[in-house]
Amino acid sequence: MNILDELRWRGLYADCTDLEALSARLATGPLTLYCGFDPTADSLHVGNLVPLLCLRRFQQAGHVPLALAGGATGMIGDPSGRSSERNLLTPDVLKHNIASIKEQLGRFLDFNAPGNAARLVDNFDWFGPISYLEFLRDVGKYFTVNAMVAKESVRARMEDRDNGISYTEFSYMLLQAYDFYHLRSHSNCELQIGATDQWGNITAGTELCRKKLGVPVWGLTLPLLTKADGTKYGKSASGAVWLDSKRTSPYRFYQFFVQSDDRDVIKLLKVLTFLPADQIAALEQDLVANPGARAPHKALAREVTTLVHGEAAAQEAVRASEILFGGDLAGVGESTFNELLGEVPTHALEASRLAGAGMPLIELLVQAGLSSSKGQARTDIQGGGASLNNVRVGEVQRAITTADLLFGKHLLLRKGRRNYAVVTVQG
Repeated sequence: MNILDELRWRGLYADCTDLEALSARLATGPLTLYCGFDPTADSLHVGNLVPLLCLRRFQQAGHVPLALAGGATGMIGDPSGRSSERNLLTPDVLKHNIASIKEQLGRFLDFNAPGNAARLVDNFDWFGPISYLEFLRDVGKYFTVNAMVAKESVRARMEDRDNGISYTEFSYMLLQAYDFYHLRSHSNCELQIGATDQWGNITAGTELCRKKLGVPVWGLTLPLLTKADGTKYGKSASGAVWLDSKRTSPYRFYQFFVQSDDRDVIKLLKVLTFLPADQIAALEQDLVANPGARAPHKALAREVTTLVHGEAAAQEAVRASEILFGGDLAGVGESTFNELLGEVPTHALEASRLAGAGMPLIELLVQAGLSSSKGQARTDIQGGGASLNNVRVGEVQRAITTADLLFGKHLLLRKGRRNYAVVTVQG
């Protein structure tokens, strides 16, 4: 498949300013394309993966990707997809966000690829020297207010009498249009990609290039990532799912994807992974033949976590997830284990109870709420239903000491297959 065929197969094609002309241009050889990412936070989120990985797909097909960090546009705020005005960021916050976003963008593209190395650009580099009067004269005169008001991102806000839209955000599309013009002029960039909510901004750029330069450029939009119920994908119960491990840990990131709805998982495998068609088809068959095994969900979670956090973090997230199914604790770090504390009941225990000869496991099972009485605990142990740190214990007289602690502070108890408790020592 050529790149456009692959995008269609993966469900990554929404619209194009001139599909026939773009197809003909791609047939002649590689081109340069770009996508912008505004630093509204100090981390990208799952929704940003769609266009970011699309840049990577184009690079793998031989094209030259430019990832644009919006140092200038981030100061304004894009009204697209917003029902209210963004809060303007302070210079210090914006500077921090830009540095963080640039570091993340650099993980997904190859900046040393022979012949088509990716580049990271910041639009503040070309907006900084431009005066307001220069911008009005050289850019503003090419746009009519009539056309700007007709853009969906603006029209929707103008119809909201309570919120409306400020002149600041109203002007945003002119800035993004100038990005395309600048990159076409200085980097021979011929294609801009973005989500469907960017259509108005993208077409503003194609028009500016046509009017000022008289050269062809194209815009290509990708569908917004949504769930089967129509809601936007990328938010968990606790909020957005971030690409920064300090905001969303690799374990939580993995869990978000492994818990994907059956109706969404094949689509997500196509959109968010680089697995080939035959492997995805096989996983789709697995979903039908053995839905309980959740093979597609595990493949999705493993692939995306590896893309974002690396192989080592993905493997640790897999092992941590397997802990609650009786998996081996070997190789699981303390930070990942700590993520499990929110998954199971946790009980405090005075450290002195484990000193010397220690505390009988029978008592510990009762205190942790896994057994209703000492007699029941004895029966549970004798029946092979009790485990300490995911190792079955068959000795009724087993005593627990400080030597059994994980990371010097935790005990993981299990009764049966899925009844867990963590005991954490204090003092």
